[in-house]
Amino acid sequence: MSQSLRVRIPLERVGVLIGPKGSVKNRIEKSCKVKLTIDSDTGEVEIASTPETEDPSLLLKAQSIVLAVGRGFPPDKALKLLSDEYLLEVFDLRSLIGRSRKNLVRVKGRIIGEKGKARRIIEETTGADISVYGHTVAIIGKHDEILVAREAIQRLISGSEHATVYRLLGRRKHELKREKLKLWEPTI
Repeated sequence: MSQSLRVRIPLERVGVLIGPKGSVKNRIEKSCKVKLTIDSDTGEVEIASTPETEDPSLLLKAQSIVLAVGRGFPPDKALKLLSDEYLLEVFDLRSLIGRSRKNLVRVKGRIIGEKGKARRIIEETTGADISVYGHTVAIIGKHDEILVAREAIQRLISGSEHATVYRLLGRRKHELKREKLKLWEPTI
């Protein structure tokens, strides 16, 4: 029995999802063993299982990859979601700050920072990838990376100073490193 999921992505991201000569679409289809049907007039993407789709989670991975491309990630970063270690989290800024266009521009500017500095520091410190696109912020990363990146972004949204957020990131990175080292300590 064939299963399918539907996702809508912004029209300007349809070309990125298809890729040069269909390369991105083909790579997703091969990797996830699904069939993508893309409506370039509406941005509607149908993700259907094929006879080769043994694992139903592949359908969900394909959906996450399509969503990630739709939320502004380049295909190579979105394809990280093929690994079970990586997750996609998308949150709508409008639900946090209201629908004011002026507020949205201000908050997006705080998250991105001057010449992309804030976003770059969050990415480098946490190891997560961040995309600020339209009225959403999307994060691709491992579970603990997403938690730290989300906390930093939420603090920027709520008005914390950038320097304060950078110090928090440094502490969280140090804590994560210590937790990973504990895993390797011999127990007596």
